[in-house]
Amino acid sequence: MAYLRGEEPLPEECLFCLKPRLPDEEAHILYRGRWCYVVLNRFPYNNGHLMIVPYIHVPSLEDLDELTSAEWMALTQTSLRVLRQAYNPQGFNVGLNIGTVAGAGVAGHVHLHVVPRWGGDTNYMSVVGQTRTIPEWLEETYRRLRPLFEQHAPG
Repeated sequence: MAYLRGEEPLPEECLFCLKPRLPDEEAHILYRGRWCYVVLNRFPYNNGHLMIVPYIHVPSLEDLDELTSAEWMALTQTSLRVLRQAYNPQGFNVGLNIGTVAGAGVAGHVHLHVVPRWGGDTNYMSVVGQTRTIPEWLEETYRRLRPLFEQHAPG
C-alpha cells in the first residue's frame, strides 16, 4: 500500500542488483543459484508469480553467457515443477519483456516471468475495477514455495 500511495521511494540502483544483497526472506528470494536467482514478483499477476533473474546486469537475453543461460533455463524448469506441486495450475505464462516498449518494468536487467494460470483466473475486478485480487499474502507464498525450491533445486 505504501508503494501504491507513492510513500515508498524507488531504489536509485537496479532493483534486481540490489535484491541479492538483502536477506532472502526480506527480498523474497526463493532460491540462489550460481548465476541466477529466483524471486517472487512483489506485484504478482497471480499467486506464485515469480521471476528468474541473472545476477549479471544486462538488458537482453542475447547478452547472457552460456553458463548463465543454461542455469536460467534449468531454474525455469524447476520453477514449473515447484509451482505445479504447490498450486496445481492448469497452465503457465512464461516470458520476457525486453525493453520498455515491450512492457519491461526494469528494462536494464533482463528477467523471466513465470505466472501460474487457472481457468477463470481473470474476473470482473480486473475488467471493471482495473484491480487484481490475490487471495494469498506474499509472505505466505514465500513460506509455501521456499522449501519446495530446496527440495527440487537443480544439480
